[in-house]
Amino acid sequence: MIEILGAAARSASHRQAEAGTSQKNAALERAAELVLENADDLEARNQPDLEDAERQGISGALLDRLRLTRARIEGMAAGLRQVAGLADPVGEVTAGFVRPNGLRMTRFRAPLGVVAVIYEARPNVTADAAGLCLKAGNAVILRGSSYALRSNLAIGHLLRQAQEESGLDPNAVQVMEDSGREGARQLMQAREWIDLLVPRGGPKLLAAIEAEATVPYVIDGSGNCHVYVDETADLDMAAEIVVNSKVSRPGVCNSAEKLLVHTAVAAEFLPMVGPRLQADGVELRAESRAQEILDGAKPATDGDWPQEYLDLIMAVRVVDSLDEAIEHVRTFGSGHTEAIVTRDLAAADRFVKQTDAAVVMINAATRFTDGEEFGYGAEIGISTQKLHVRGPMGLEALTSERWVVQGSGQTR
Repeated sequence: MIEILGAAARSASHRQAEAGTSQKNAALERAAELVLENADDLEARNQPDLEDAERQGISGALLDRLRLTRARIEGMAAGLRQVAGLADPVGEVTAGFVRPNGLRMTRFRAPLGVVAVIYEARPNVTADAAGLCLKAGNAVILRGSSYALRSNLAIGHLLRQAQEESGLDPNAVQVMEDSGREGARQLMQAREWIDLLVPRGGPKLLAAIEAEATVPYVIDGSGNCHVYVDETADLDMAAEIVVNSKVSRPGVCNSAEKLLVHTAVAAEFLPMVGPRLQADGVELRAESRAQEILDGAKPATDGDWPQEYLDLIMAVRVVDSLDEAIEHVRTFGSGHTEAIVTRDLAAADRFVKQTDAAVVMINAATRFTDGEEFGYGAEIGISTQKLHVRGPMGLEALTSERWVVQGSGQTR
């Protein structure tokens, strides 16, 4: 199957790379219109996916990720329109100079070619990832979760229709029907067809990528995100940040999983925030000092600290210093997002410099690590590695840089 999809995508990528900004934008705008016009159908196609997933016993948080509500469908359309409104990176000159021998050197952005995305139970990723890839002049092969196959195919069909109606190749959007392990393995090893693979999934998928992939990839890793409440923090502000970071959408990677609190404020702060979290259904797992303060908290185990819950669970620890908080984050953080709540600018600066994360929040919720919040319109993923991009991945991350050297007969 990958040979058929890959060949079609490779051919379509050449046409997509040549498309002008106005034509690509027209296709994205048309895709947004089609998504809204077919909202009822998308919800209907999503329903059996939800029913099958419930029968298979997936968690409530993952079921929430799978659900297509009217608001989320409208959000998909808005995301496509936002991407259409962004500056086109293709052709952007990033450097230019003339050498002493008269050669004119120009560096510019160009499409990657064919991008593959492996993702789990979030149908909106189908539209987000495809929109970004298409605007950046690429073709895209999308391999979603078996849980969301009907939903993904329906969204993909609308994107292909928009491409065709706009005079572009519909094969620039491919949705794989093989959502099993073999389909994923084929993508991981399709060097002839795939220029970049973006895996968006859990530890098992990422381990498989690292063990089996032969194509270039960017890891969209786990989000074991921390909020550290410093001794100088505004505690009312800290409580709002912690609750929002954990509760607003616990099944996504920018949800806070761990709470670190300086011992100087723990006795005051934990009784403020603990009941609020518990009232929202959060199970608290605390180390011994935090458990003494928090009514109803379960004891934390060694296995809690490196774990990404993606659920209404939060582990809590009291620390003696900023240094201890930083060391904890260095030991257990996943390189995604870390947050500090503090009035001390020096403490904030040290936290930023000494925690190795793609994004560090100062007095803001971890939930802001998101392509739309960064002004990207959407994101194809959040890279937790350092090459070739880190953090939310927007249009620029889906291009590479090329050089043109213009001479007047120079030889070497």
